[in-house]
Amino acid sequence: MRVLLITPKSKLPIDVRTTPSLGLAYIGAVSEQRGDQVRLLDMNVDDTPLAQALEPTPAIVGLTANTSQIKAAWRAAQEIKALKDVPVVLGGPHPTVLPQESLEKPFVDVVVRGEGEATWRELCELLEVRGGDRWKQGLASVPGLAFLQKGGVVVHNPDRPLIADLDNLPFPAYHLFQIDRYTCLQPAIDNPQENTPSYSIMTSRGCPYRCHYCSQSIFPARWRARSPENVLAEWRWLVGEMGAREIGVLDDSFNIDRKRVRAICDGLISAGLNRVPWILINGIRANLADEASLAQMKRAGLKRTAFGVESGDQVILNSIDKHLKLEEVEAAFKAARKVGLETIGFFMIGLPGETEATMDETIKLACKLDPVVANFSMTTPFPGTVLYEQVKANGRFLMDDWDDFVFFEGKARYEMDGLTAELQERKWREAYRRFYLRPHRIWRTLARKDTWLNLPRVLRMGARLVLPKGWLETERCGKQLEGEPCN
Repeated sequence: MRVLLITPKSKLPIDVRTTPSLGLAYIGAVSEQRGDQVRLLDMNVDDTPLAQALEPTPAIVGLTANTSQIKAAWRAAQEIKALKDVPVVLGGPHPTVLPQESLEKPFVDVVVRGEGEATWRELCELLEVRGGDRWKQGLASVPGLAFLQKGGVVVHNPDRPLIADLDNLPFPAYHLFQIDRYTCLQPAIDNPQENTPSYSIMTSRGCPYRCHYCSQSIFPARWRARSPENVLAEWRWLVGEMGAREIGVLDDSFNIDRKRVRAICDGLISAGLNRVPWILINGIRANLADEASLAQMKRAGLKRTAFGVESGDQVILNSIDKHLKLEEVEAAFKAARKVGLETIGFFMIGLPGETEATMDETIKLACKLDPVVANFSMTTPFPGTVLYEQVKANGRFLMDDWDDFVFFEGKARYEMDGLTAELQERKWREAYRRFYLRPHRIWRTLARKDTWLNLPRVLRMGARLVLPKGWLETERCGKQLEGEPCN
């Protein structure tokens, strides 16, 4: 049957990478295994009108959404229902946590909670067998679904067990995407014109850690890994058949099993796949990143890794259940630098219990570690996390709606226990100024080829990070610097 999959448009800050949705790439592959005719519309890179995308009429439409996309997903679903009487299914992190919120919308028929591949397959089989409105009568038999019964009662089916053997999944259906429309994996560092086509790979799912701010905490604390053989088979396919010139590993916890990492690296080296550079987009655990394993990853083609540092204050790290010591962080950066790897540091401003002094410690640590890139994100309490519940119980949310949940913007998301919005926003801007306006950092930026190839972008990003809050908005509206309101 015909299937349409949609990635709604994201509200993202400037210079955030655009990559194909790996989740929908897997859903598309599962559908094609069934024999479905699949079309995919990524509204971030494709301006095809929905009316056109819905021709010929699909049997089912699936949308994915994180928190900052959810309103865009609802708008798309509403437009779809106005154009066609087709089942609309919503999945992704946000509807997984808050399924009832979406099901209260008259244009959403079903929510898929958690991992979607097996649930999507059963849902499509149900629709294919029953057809028409009769398919709704069988929804109660599909684990992992939530749906609305007649009378407005929301039914939450039992959770679907996590996929036990990830090797059974098909490779992502990247051919459904217009790959030439995506940037490289980290355009703030690389020149997009020199690094495409870029593809992502996920070699494991889940995380055994329960950091209070992380959306992984909405899933069971179980880490599952693909076998090295299966990972290498996909890697060969991405390079040999898809023409990958850069690969990004999307795992949340790639280096949990260092023996498996060594086996993957050995395979990349022996197969000659190390000629294609790869990066660890979401980073790896600093406490598990020893010099020997980092050196082997470097030999296997690794170009860059990130480390989630979060805070420069040990008490704050302990309070968010990070299970990480600052000396381990410093050792990991030192080892990465020694073996020749580029590094990215992820830092958070405005964690619960923070003071100006603790945020200063984070900024000082970032400057001491001196990664190629330091990302300072505003602490954002996403639904389903421990942090969200903490703010809900003891603080005050500052977001007007879900569109505001974009954590690389310099806007405070909450206040709690004396941690004011003014303090968080001021320290966020200060962090970028103190890190990037050091003389050797300015020289490093000027020495990069990419700086001059993308000078307008670099200037915009620099202005956004270092100028006083509100200056860009004032300047954009033509009021110069008088501080007049933009009408």
